[in-house]
Amino acid sequence: MTTVADLLASTLAEIGVRQIFGIVGDALNPFTDAIERQHELTWIGVRHEEGAALAAAGQAKLTGRLGVCCGTTGPGGTHLVAGLYEARKDHAPVLAITGDVEQAKAGTDGLQENSPDLLFRDVSVYTTTIATAEQAPAAIRAAIAAAYGERGVAHISVPPEVFKAKVSGQVPSLATLRPRPEVAPAPEDIAALADRIERAKSVTLMVGFGCRGAAAEVSALAGRLHAPVVHTYRALDLLPFEHPYNIGGIGLIGGRPGTDAVADADLLVMLGTDYPYTEFLPDHGRVVQVDERAQVLGRRAPVALGVVGSVRPALAMLLEHLPQRDDTKFLDRARKARETWVEMLSQKADPARAGKLVHPQAVARALSDAAADDAVHVSDTGEVTLWAGNWLRPKAEQRVVGSFNNAAVGTGLGMANGIAALDPARQVILHVGDGGMTMLLGEFMTAVEHKLPVKAVVYDNGGWGLVHFEMEGAGYPAAKGTGFTNPDFAAFARACGAHGFTVKEPGELLPAVTTFLATEGPAILHVLTDPAEIPAMPHIKPAQALRFGIAKVRELVGV
Repeated sequence: MTTVADLLASTLAEIGVRQIFGIVGDALNPFTDAIERQHELTWIGVRHEEGAALAAAGQAKLTGRLGVCCGTTGPGGTHLVAGLYEARKDHAPVLAITGDVEQAKAGTDGLQENSPDLLFRDVSVYTTTIATAEQAPAAIRAAIAAAYGERGVAHISVPPEVFKAKVSGQVPSLATLRPRPEVAPAPEDIAALADRIERAKSVTLMVGFGCRGAAAEVSALAGRLHAPVVHTYRALDLLPFEHPYNIGGIGLIGGRPGTDAVADADLLVMLGTDYPYTEFLPDHGRVVQVDERAQVLGRRAPVALGVVGSVRPALAMLLEHLPQRDDTKFLDRARKARETWVEMLSQKADPARAGKLVHPQAVARALSDAAADDAVHVSDTGEVTLWAGNWLRPKAEQRVVGSFNNAAVGTGLGMANGIAALDPARQVILHVGDGGMTMLLGEFMTAVEHKLPVKAVVYDNGGWGLVHFEMEGAGYPAAKGTGFTNPDFAAFARACGAHGFTVKEPGELLPAVTTFLATEGPAILHVLTDPAEIPAMPHIKPAQALRFGIAKVRELVGV
């Protein structure tokens, strides 16, 4: 006989979970006590439950393995929900555990009582309240299996008396609680795919996160077809920046070469991507798509053929059908366009570029150049997404993690903490705007308390930069609410017991980055950047330029 709390803790330890993030309190007390007695588990106390959810999501996004977070009764659980959308939207397996009121008091609108199954329904692929000890083994297994099987959030709510109750059974079928394996597509679909590719004069490969683990096969297919490879933001780190077939990204995160390679190809091959920005996808129908998820085939652009299956086995099968091509004209044109674009990016990233203000492009490029070969770059959301997405140059072993499909500001620090907890020896660099940093500023104390060596770089432009840019692009003058004042982030870091550095002028940037990254433990690099800098646009239409100009005039005259 054991308690439900001990059963849950031992199960998580046995399937490979090593950290659990949360804030202690009342209903969770039996569970946190059980964790203390599990030598393989570490409780990492955060300063806000959203930070716990983000840490678990960050781990799950990076590794594909179960992340775990906790919140106690009422608001302790509700605070988790916003962070859990990171796992929901990016299809990462996370188990959220919340305390609940005693069942004897349920339904009386008591202190902190809510309806957790309703609350978590939208964010979760599975949610239930474990009302009896006898229910616990099967429910725990069902939750973890759903998180892995559907790649999303599973939630269990446990009242304190159930946590403490004795249970005789064990969680069944532990061997099945693991990441979902690859699925091979139907041979006839691969034959049809090969036929369409052979009939196309020019081919562009568009790769997404579903290509994780298939970099060698993507590279081989590109070489076989002399096809440029365009990546989504989630696949920025799939191929090294210098890879000969890597043309870059698409849209605002990527630029003109990738956008044109997608638009101009006779056939677009979408691999493991459900790219949401449909304005950058062709509508001519000469598109084929490979994805494990049947429901996403043809969702963003009209496709002529959809293949259900994992990318790696699909490409391994496909390569057996395709002969080597000799024509490199389309690839050569894409490469030449990329060379020109990369030269422009390099010029914008030059710290010595005219002006006394620090250009944000130079910050991202300096960090990229100085980062360790296996560093993890974590990007928050906002204008900083564009600086990181366009000016980072990932190496083969580096990874990039962000709020890719949720696109939420303030999520980066929590995710970075979770990733740093996995391996404190691995360099984790957070790229975050001033607005995003202040949203969950207390989570820097989580890093300090638990010695998580996150290196947080704050791009301080004094406001909501991307909102400002979007308003001007639509022809509106920037509203007063787009700007705000900030603390001295470097002084804040030092006040927390960590290291803080400040850069105000271009000449200070490179030495500060070197010192900052070499510093042990968590640290903040506060960089005051040029608020007038705008992203590199792939194509600016006259109407867009006109709206932007009108907005600038309205700002100057105050109307």
